[in-house]
Amino acid sequence: MLFGSPLPITAFAEVAAIRNYAVSLEQAGFDFTSTAGHVLAQPEGTNPQRPPRQYTGPFYDPFVTFGYLSAITSRLRFISAILILPAWPTALVAKQAAELALFSGGRFELGVGISWNAAEYQALGQPFHGRGMRMEEQIAVLRRLWAEDYVSFTGQHHTLDKVGLHRGTLPPIPIWFGTETGERALRRTARLADGWMSLGDATAELPRLLQYVREAGRDPVGFKVRVPLAVGDDGPAAWSATVKRYKAAGVTHINVTPPPGLDAAAGLARVVEALPVVRDAANG
Repeated sequence: MLFGSPLPITAFAEVAAIRNYAVSLEQAGFDFTSTAGHVLAQPEGTNPQRPPRQYTGPFYDPFVTFGYLSAITSRLRFISAILILPAWPTALVAKQAAELALFSGGRFELGVGISWNAAEYQALGQPFHGRGMRMEEQIAVLRRLWAEDYVSFTGQHHTLDKVGLHRGTLPPIPIWFGTETGERALRRTARLADGWMSLGDATAELPRLLQYVREAGRDPVGFKVRVPLAVGDDGPAAWSATVKRYKAAGVTHINVTPPPGLDAAAGLARVVEALPVVRDAANG
């Protein structure tokens, strides 16, 4: 079982703060970190059905941020959680992910999703409707661009005529899907992804997801599952009990998060404090 903790969802005012945050996570022994992948922000109140932090920004660009952090760390892995893949040009994602995988020494994993924000899609010049099907085709194109120097492909959303990254052998780039728990989303994940990032404690859904993996003709052994663990004021005994339940359910990655309301410094201190406790629970 691996343990990570996300970078704060909105960007720090000072660049040095993101450096110190990531270095602290690595020094504490965390295995991975992640950041959300929104490109654009909107004024507070624009989306009253959503928490402001989900759209007010500013947000980190995962490729730039992880490229920078990979140069000042040596072991920490980086996951985009999530990049809104259908809002991006596929070839550009393939290029940037490949470069990041190379420069980080294979420490990058691509976490993707489809998002709810139609305004962001419009601003980026991509269609909002049909984004799930577009993402399915994107996954096929990404994997071919990473595996072949030059690719010819004709689909509903892509036409490639003997073009490619011409990078030779690249480090593996696992692809995670971040989704809700509806059947359509889970079946897509089971068919196409290397791992699933749940939006909450969805351990009750794992048997169904792994069954879908089998029905897709894939081996569930090695399929990765990441769930969040908020280390709140309920204390170490409760944290440990949750980790043991996650482990029994087949969770492979735990994203340790501070409770809402703490500032960045206090949140970092809380997750660092919790790591030995939850790691011991996983190994016990």
